[in-house]
Amino acid sequence: MFRSILLAGTAAIMLAQGVAAQQGDVVYIQIEAQPSLNEAEARLRDYAGGLRDVNGFSLGGGWYGIALGPYDPEVAAEQLRNLRAAGRIPRDSYLAAAGEYGRQFWPVGAGISGSANQPAVTAAPLDPAPTGQASAEQTAALADGLAQDLDETPREAATAPAAAPEIPEETVSEARRSEAQLSAAERQQLQVALRWSGHYDSAIDGAFGNGTRMAMGAWQRDNGYEVTGILTARQRADLLGEYNAVLEGTGMQQVSDARAGIAIELPMGMLEFDRHEAPFAIYKGNGALEGAQALLISQPGDRKTLNGLYEILQTLAIVPVNGARSLRRDGFTLTGENARITSHTEAVLQDGQIKGWTLVWPAGDDARFERVVNVMKTSFRVTQGVLDPASVSDDGQSLDLVSGLPIRKPRETVAGFFVDARGTVLTSAAAVAGCGRLTLDGSYDAQLLQSDAGLGVALLRPTAALAPRGVARLRTDMPRINSEVAVAGFPYGGVLSAPTLTFGALEDSKGLGGEETLARLAVETTPGDAGGPVLDGGGAVVGVLMPRDAGAKQLPENVAFATEASALLAFLQGAGIPGTASQGEGIMAPEDLTAAARDMTVAVNCWE
Repeated sequence: MFRSILLAGTAAIMLAQGVAAQQGDVVYIQIEAQPSLNEAEARLRDYAGGLRDVNGFSLGGGWYGIALGPYDPEVAAEQLRNLRAAGRIPRDSYLAAAGEYGRQFWPVGAGISGSANQPAVTAAPLDPAPTGQASAEQTAALADGLAQDLDETPREAATAPAAAPEIPEETVSEARRSEAQLSAAERQQLQVALRWSGHYDSAIDGAFGNGTRMAMGAWQRDNGYEVTGILTARQRADLLGEYNAVLEGTGMQQVSDARAGIAIELPMGMLEFDRHEAPFAIYKGNGALEGAQALLISQPGDRKTLNGLYEILQTLAIVPVNGARSLRRDGFTLTGENARITSHTEAVLQDGQIKGWTLVWPAGDDARFERVVNVMKTSFRVTQGVLDPASVSDDGQSLDLVSGLPIRKPRETVAGFFVDARGTVLTSAAAVAGCGRLTLDGSYDAQLLQSDAGLGVALLRPTAALAPRGVARLRTDMPRINSEVAVAGFPYGGVLSAPTLTFGALEDSKGLGGEETLARLAVETTPGDAGGPVLDGGGAVVGVLMPRDAGAKQLPENVAFATEASALLAFLQGAGIPGTASQGEGIMAPEDLTAAARDMTVAVNCWE
């Protein structure tokens, strides 16, 4: 008698104070939320009739959640896949930490697991749990349960997560009935999995016709099942389990960022939250997968803002230049890949807000990358809230950063100059060899038209016609020895948008080995000057500057070489470009010479 009174008193205290039992690192499967307690209890009774481990929790704000658990994280992930595949829980169900729930009201008298550390980005804070006295029936029910636990269950096992319930095997008739309850998206997902397994090659339309039935039968045969052409719930779970196995280890979790106003599944097994820095919420790699990174994009704006963001993102190092791009009225998609990483970005414009995400992944792991991208696409939701553009938290200013993210930079920037009115550019052959992509002034794509390794020069043609402000005049007779010359180039690697003139003198009309096509200069140059025009006092081009040969004998810093203009003119004519010839010396004012050099000289960017 005393024991029953003690247990009943303990139950009442637990119900009144809402004390939760500490159950360690466990998670729940969140399956539904209802706006009233009555509706939640009705749905709980429905779920409890066919599922184990059903729980009800207060979510705050008048909402009540329905969840399965608690489970170990790995068990929960497997159970989530299986129950989704079988159509026994909603498709948008997800894993949730115990700390995301408030007071537990179902089953009667149960307590939630111990609170977990709250991540930097979580769901909105819960309202305080309601207070109230337990009814006599609740107290008695809890007392009976506690007494049974004390009699039959070891203390250590009392808080162990429940084992995942096994999906029962079905007859063909039962399989047909459960299949009929699948949503269109779930039917399409089965077709996707059958295609992935190599058994299906028709349209992903959710229509289970002869092609799909034959694929199901082939999958059953190859996996040791009776061939019926109709997958049972367990077989559907097995098929999707195989399909989703590639995601194991990624730790896909639902993340709700109230500040950014975004809910999405992220591979949190590979990531950890870093910071908010408008317009991004930045998730950096946690070391489990080198190169992994994710961004949530959130900012107010209109179509003009969207277009600007589309351009800015393409300057970031995490968006390589090679990849498909698509800009629409209400959003955009960016993909990129290089030898190190691959990335996918999506954004939408909705109600004056731009929301989206970027996933960065190491190259060579395409199967997992594509699956994670698909999960992020289907789970992406826009919620209340948007990052304040004024909340940028840069520790310092840098031309190489956008919101703390490094801007993608070319492997090398050298100089070139226009040789016709279509925008054809002459530059150094060595500087553009082995480039994955070539651009002019960082904005205009160009293609290698022709190259001559002997002369050390190359011709580039922009993919879209350009109208240069100035075209080079090639001087076919050399100036007098010791005449002043100027080299136009980009000695600071393109940091300055305009070319810089470096003055020197013509020392010899031949190379050190007597080369007739080379001229020797007395001028101090940098790698960014290579490919630039060497000008006389009247603005005519007497040659193109060659890069310093790292393999040659060490030469004084002020010794440089240029391929002479007469050889350049012959090279151009051989490529079908007449060029503009010039003779004789002229004299320009320094400011006019600078303007002429600026009009004809262009930065040539070599990208990986």
